[in-house]
Amino acid sequence: MAFNKALLIHHNHAGKANRADTVGTATGVLAPAVGELVVVRTDEPGEGEALCRDRGEQFDVVFILGGDGTVHECVNGLASLQNPPLIGILPGGTCNDFARSLGLSPDVEVAARQLLEGHAVSIDIGRANDRVFTNFFGIGLISDTSQNINSNLKGTLGKLSYFISTLQTISNTEPFHYRMEADGKTMEGEAVMIYAANGRFLGTNSLPFAPDALQDGELDILIIHETGIPLLREILSHKPEGEWQPQNESISYFKASTLLLETDAPMPVDTDGELYMKTPAELSVLAGHLTFLTGDVY
Repeated sequence: MAFNKALLIHHNHAGKANRADTVGTATGVLAPAVGELVVVRTDEPGEGEALCRDRGEQFDVVFILGGDGTVHECVNGLASLQNPPLIGILPGGTCNDFARSLGLSPDVEVAARQLLEGHAVSIDIGRANDRVFTNFFGIGLISDTSQNINSNLKGTLGKLSYFISTLQTISNTEPFHYRMEADGKTMEGEAVMIYAANGRFLGTNSLPFAPDALQDGELDILIIHETGIPLLREILSHKPEGEWQPQNESISYFKASTLLLETDAPMPVDTDGELYMKTPAELSVLAGHLTFLTGDVY
């Protein structure tokens, strides 16, 4: 696959420490297949989103080198365009969960070759209020875990820092009361976590959702009523052949294209690992809204 003009965005402080080497590796693979390759480094929050919104339509493809947070920022810029370019993700973060959902290798060089040799696929994007997300929307345990991550641990231990934070957070998680309307059906109750997924990976672990989760026009909704290590093990280790039916009564699972969510008090929301939103929230799916380059196994 060849392109006339491409933009490569990388965040100066995101993900792996050897950023210069990573950028060099990526450009070394991509440059021979691109007539004009523009490489831009972003330094401050919001720069990537503004760059994609203001200049995205000037390019045939935008390559995003970074983790899920960098992808989240850039996609929020690209999703607003009338004629968005193709999008290629080059994993440069800690977990790179959305890249994994697209069948891309966590190795930047391998992923770059996959982007040039793979397929362009229309992918669903989730919407939460006036923002979009690629991988997930979550409240409760998931957002508490993100808040508790030690930045020094994240830099040195990578994905292990997420699991350490999860274990530390589990014992301190308090249930909250929620009210929900999913595709017109109302429900309420107590939960420790509500997770609305578009992607199929969390913390590098595959989730028990269907292979077409990124193209089915629906979100996979998990309501975790109480937590513990056995509960997490069921979610993160189950590999379904058909539709997943949780065996643990503490898990409610269903699919929905629209979701209205309220909590008794505003709660922090985690979207793709980024914390800047609070409940209440109105969720929907932008079916096939953006086109991503994917790996051969997708």
